[in-house]
Amino acid sequence: MNDDKTPTGHDQAPVASSPDGLQEILHKVILAHQQALKLLQETETAYGRLVPHQLLKLLQVKSIVDVKLGDQVERKMSIMFSDIRDFTPLSESMTPAENFEFINSYLSQMEPVIGKHRGIIDKFIGDAILALFENNADDAVSGAIAMLERLNYYNAGRIRAGYTPIQIGIGLNTGMVMIGTVGGTNRMDSTVIGDAVNLTARLQEATKTYHAPLIISQNTLYDLSTPDKYHIRFLDRIRVKGKSQPLSIYEVFDNDPAELRSTKLACQPLFDEAVAFYHLKDIARAIELLKKCVEIAPNDIPALLYLERCYEYQATGQHWSTGELDVGLTWKDDFLTGLEPLDSAHRKLLEQINTFTAHVKTGDSNGFREVFAFLDEHTQNIFRIEEDLMQQSQYPFTESHIQEHRSFIKHYQELERKTVIGIDDPRYLAFRTQLLLLDWFSSHATKGDRHLTRFLQQPAGQVGSRSGKHPIPQNFQQ
Repeated sequence: MNDDKTPTGHDQAPVASSPDGLQEILHKVILAHQQALKLLQETETAYGRLVPHQLLKLLQVKSIVDVKLGDQVERKMSIMFSDIRDFTPLSESMTPAENFEFINSYLSQMEPVIGKHRGIIDKFIGDAILALFENNADDAVSGAIAMLERLNYYNAGRIRAGYTPIQIGIGLNTGMVMIGTVGGTNRMDSTVIGDAVNLTARLQEATKTYHAPLIISQNTLYDLSTPDKYHIRFLDRIRVKGKSQPLSIYEVFDNDPAELRSTKLACQPLFDEAVAFYHLKDIARAIELLKKCVEIAPNDIPALLYLERCYEYQATGQHWSTGELDVGLTWKDDFLTGLEPLDSAHRKLLEQINTFTAHVKTGDSNGFREVFAFLDEHTQNIFRIEEDLMQQSQYPFTESHIQEHRSFIKHYQELERKTVIGIDDPRYLAFRTQLLLLDWFSSHATKGDRHLTRFLQQPAGQVGSRSGKHPIPQNFQQ
């Protein structure tokens, strides 16, 4: 019997890998890692087309994988809502495949323009675009103007190809919004929510009424750093669906054909006064001015619209207005902030607005001295207290809030200067002063200041608070 045992697999000594074999294995590992990294980068880029990287930055996350349901951040932004006019009948004339091809060809023209002006496209809604501009209102306005310029280029190509050119309407508004993620465990989406967003959609609808491709709100106008850079004129004061407080809207007509733009500029002083006299119910004077406008600019649709309204008023007594230009404002508990000095200042401001409204209604120009003297004292006192309060409490929107203060002071002092010079019609200047006061009360006193006080009163643990409630200086407590 042979005592030698045949070694089993377990008894065999491991075979040492050769240096060449180890190097091959290492090469494969490195290659697999590089391929995985490339796939991850491509996936991240692909997701970036669905969720903009700028949005991730706003949410303060580094990657799409870090986004969680319910992530949210509050920002002041200018919101853009654009839409193709008469898209439904145009869509009905095309097959589903042609619809997709058309929408993508149009959106591919607009998307880079928005990005160039530092805009973030929140979403495409069929042919509509919802975009956000974080830096300032100037980006939004210049971006909208550039979109309309690009549309002309796009339409030239459609005409060459035998297609009908399209028209779009763009509404712009500025305000506080919440940006975040909504949905469920298995499906979520990024979105922007807020009253300012809803109002923007209404402004886009108003472009159809006034045949004006670009309409901005009072909030966007007063947030512009260089409003004189653009061709802007007051259009109307409207009350939109679902809103209790009216607002002023403005037409930006930089993209009008050269001749129309030139004639609008030539008759803008006439148009501005005509609109004022219509709202002051001096219809005869409004008609006189509007006829001159139409002679100079026969294709000025808003001027023709106001002329039609004047004739309608003469025939039926129907007057298109929001009412508060005649009767003033009524104090509501909704205006309360919870801080007595601020609420007291707001009540006095409302009373001053109503006193000035009564002066305007009777044609008494002496109200100018009273209102501007009040505003000088009001802004020196309450603005200083507010600004001290914001800085002490580290209010995150201090800079924007102060900028609104500065803008308001600049605009009312310019009106005061014009009343002293005495070139403009006093009734027209009174109307413009009314608009400024009403806009300020509705957009800042009852919104911006309430936002500030909500921040001060929020409980510990909420976004932006440190520990407990933010300290309110002794001179600002009830």
